Amino acid sequence: MVNVCFYFQVHQPDRLRNYTFFEIGDSHFYYDDDANGKILRKVADKCYLPANRLMLELIQENQGKFRIAYSISGTAIEQFRRFSPETLDSFKALARTGCVEFINETYYHSLSFLFSRREFERQVDMHRQVLYEEFGETPTTFRNTELIYNNDIADVVEAMGFKTILAEGADKVLGWRSPNYVYRPENAGKIKLLLKNYKLSDDVAFRFSDRNWAEHPLTAEKFAHWLHTAAGSGDVINLFMDYETFGEHQWRDTGIFDFIRALPGQILRRPGFAFATPMEVSKNVPVRGRLNVPDFISWADVERDLSAWMGNDMQKDALDYVFSLEQKVKEVRDPDLLRTWRSLQTSDHFYYMCTKWFADGDVHKYFNPYGSPYDAYSNYINVVKDLEMNLAG
Repeated sequence: MVNVCFYFQVHQPDRLRNYTFFEIGDSHFYYDDDANGKILRKVADKCYLPANRLMLELIQENQGKFRIAYSISGTAIEQFRRFSPETLDSFKALARTGCVEFINETYYHSLSFLFSRREFERQVDMHRQVLYEEFGETPTTFRNTELIYNNDIADVVEAMGFKTILAEGADKVLGWRSPNYVYRPENAGKIKLLLKNYKLSDDVAFRFSDRNWAEHPLTAEKFAHWLHTAAGSGDVINLFMDYETFGEHQWRDTGIFDFIRALPGQILRRPGFAFATPMEVSKNVPVRGRLNVPDFISWADVERDLSAWMGNDMQKDALDYVFSLEQKVKEVRDPDLLRTWRSLQTSDHFYYMCTKWFADGDVHKYFNPYGSPYDAYSNYINVVKDLEMNLAG
């Protein structure tokens, strides 16, 4: 049996408004609520609502044989509550089918593991709680922000009680091995590791509408054939991607919704293939070997490392600055200041500061509210400076 495992990331950051140097010490409101609401409603109309309707129909039409998983960041859930309650309701409708798994991550989609183990664990607990509140599910699968992963993360996550962890199937850690098997992290006891098949995932997420791609147009029949070739040479095909692939990154007129509508039938027509959630894969598929990942990997850019968020001095300075405030902000015991500090950890803030261009340039410009990485850095530092002054009273 070959399991096809679809996992979708759903995330929206709290975007900062244009906060000038001259406002430091005077204004303590940092967020661009107009932009947050406008973008959330736009993406909901183009992606979340039509995609959720389609996923629900596919589950029903395939009598529960179509199964999928989501990781919805805490900041996205907060924005659904404020700007698009119907979107949150549509995810709850998917939860009620019993065919959808909701995956744990850091509540604020943060880089906290890299700077504060205590803060990381707290955000994971916060996210676990909100998933239970909204969807009635206690997650057993974990996915770190941007699929950032190494052996140490696996050890900590296993100690927190998770049974499964997701990561990028990066060539530099796999070597001759295939991402189409279940692995055990190097030092782990029982937790299982599922790896993204990045080639097949990116065929949908990034190349689907590329008319210069040799495989364009990508049809459901063609893609299912590629998956079927894994028979006998793999146990699971993990297709991990941003949910915004459907309708936002790949617009409706590209045929992306028609593609996903036809795909389950094309995959299931061949015996020996089934859809499964990460939890189900972990439960039913045996481990085929251990995988040693001493250095951090991620699913970002061609390097699959941390350089998208920590590749230049601006990013490193901004990260060091905000995490240096941890003790102060927790001593003050002000819930609003604590929430602000945590929202400033969201990975997007540092992604906007990235100076990598070339092959990755267009990706870093997507939904970037700043004219340049330097503008992003300056604006962010102004906000953190005001927060620091506010903490001092």
